[in-house]
Amino acid sequence: MRLVIARCTVDYDGRLQAHLPEAVRLLMVKADGCVAIHADGGAYKPLNWMNAPNRLVTDDDGWTVTSPKGETLRITIHEVLDDTAHDLGVDPGLRKDGVEAHLQELLARDVEVLGGGWKLVRREYPTDIGPVDLLCRDDDGAAVAVEVKRRGEIDGVEQLTRYLERLDRDGTLRPVRGVFAAQEIKPQARVLAESRGIACVTLDYDALRGIESDHLTLF
Repeated sequence: MRLVIARCTVDYDGRLQAHLPEAVRLLMVKADGCVAIHADGGAYKPLNWMNAPNRLVTDDDGWTVTSPKGETLRITIHEVLDDTAHDLGVDPGLRKDGVEAHLQELLARDVEVLGGGWKLVRREYPTDIGPVDLLCRDDDGAAVAVEVKRRGEIDGVEQLTRYLERLDRDGTLRPVRGVFAAQEIKPQARVLAESRGIACVTLDYDALRGIESDHLTLF
């Protein structure tokens, strides 16, 4: 990860146009290529960002980040105050709360609730940016990555998208499709998932524990 504190201006051109006037900000470049611009406030959310995959080009005036869709993030650097790089290594992934961890465990025991003839390959299947919750094979033998959440939101879809991009580089797995499984899936997350070809599954925690007969709803 590279962290740069700099006085800069930022211009985004894509789905809309946006401009950040000159100020001191934190510029973050992650190992997977994500670029984020942070202010000294506003909790975790960046002022602007560009998700991987993208192309980062630097010159004497600053950085230009371009996405495959033609979006452009131009960071004009007026003064660099600090520039450091750190190798964080492979992240072990988030340790989920009891309900979320139990959902993953229950699905791993009976992946056929996701589809008849499905087989579990491995829980916490590793990628170079962290483990995906479940890697399965469907009834045709195709690889399926399953991300399990208690509450499904946009950041969970983004997380699964990054895992799919990494897994799809493996010729023994490609093509890999995704399933986003949660007790509750927000409408915006569902729209984003479906636009990326990711299936959404609504889980019933009690049903998975055998209290009821219907396990899930698949969209």
